[in-house]
Amino acid sequence: MGNSIAKFKKYIDLLDEVYKRASLTSVLDSDATLVRAGANANEIIIPKLSMDGLADYSRNSGYVNGDVTLTNETVQFNFDRGRKFSVDAMDNEETAGLAFGKLSAEFIRTKVVPELDAFRFATYAGIPNIGSVTGTLSTGADAYAALRTATNAMDEAEVPTEGRVLFITPTLAGLISDLDLTKSKEVMSRFSSIVNVPQTRFYTAITQYDGTSTGETGGGYTKAVNKQEFTATASQTDFVVTDKPETIQAVVSGTTVIPMSNVTYAKATGTVTIAAQTEGTKVTVYYNSGADINFMVARKDAVMQYSKHIVDKIFTPDQNQNADAWIFCFRSYGLADAYENKTAGIYCHHKAIV
Repeated sequence: MGNSIAKFKKYIDLLDEVYKRASLTSVLDSDATLVRAGANANEIIIPKLSMDGLADYSRNSGYVNGDVTLTNETVQFNFDRGRKFSVDAMDNEETAGLAFGKLSAEFIRTKVVPELDAFRFATYAGIPNIGSVTGTLSTGADAYAALRTATNAMDEAEVPTEGRVLFITPTLAGLISDLDLTKSKEVMSRFSSIVNVPQTRFYTAITQYDGTSTGETGGGYTKAVNKQEFTATASQTDFVVTDKPETIQAVVSGTTVIPMSNVTYAKATGTVTIAAQTEGTKVTVYYNSGADINFMVARKDAVMQYSKHIVDKIFTPDQNQNADAWIFCFRSYGLADAYENKTAGIYCHHKAIV
């Protein structure tokens, strides 16, 4: 078994390189040399520095003592996802390794990285006290004005210009490029780098599928969807959603999906009206709780971002009791968070939840 792992190790080592090339948020990865492993496998220890400000200098007593505090904080990874894959038995381990190398690289590029990017953006968007604005940007002028507002807010908060990364949808980036060259160059020059982010990775909140529940077996993620469940009383027609969302996405009575043409929703009261229900029927109302992000500005030193991709178990065809195939257990885990005293280094502009 140890020999098999050694042979596959050369393919496993390439996964981090695939991640770095494919991830849009890897530019924010924290310096791994500054952290160390915690007592448990899902923990890391991060150094945090705080210090006192200036005080009056006295000609008699001289300097006022100040404190510089370096603390080590133990934090738990908040992204921990995995999958198990089977590769049909090949003529030899080297051929199986090549097949696994292609499978794992494609999995990292098309499944892991998009979800990890989406998770990070959603996490940063939900951190308290960051710069956050809601609005619709329909034109290049709108986008230009919003970016100017963002840079002004960060300037006023004394966030250094160096190291600001602008994450923006390709559509908005294109609208700004279509503006007068002087304007577009001026506003874009306020960022150290610009990263185009497809809307499919750019939400204020996401829902991650567990891979086992009905409708979630494919895994992955989507823009966050909440649900509220009711048990109908006899002939009940009205159901009140306490969150009062902007719109309702779907209504399911028992296992029957109610056509939205037969659903009436009053946002002011959160009341969903459908046909009379039989007593005891389970009614589920689904609605969005995540919004599309237009752009986000972040500095690397404002976030705590770490990632690890591993294949921690490999089973040979001889060990596989269910099929003549190799089994690879893949796991990706990491941390996305922000320093409490550097939240001004994150700014998010997003649409309203619809």
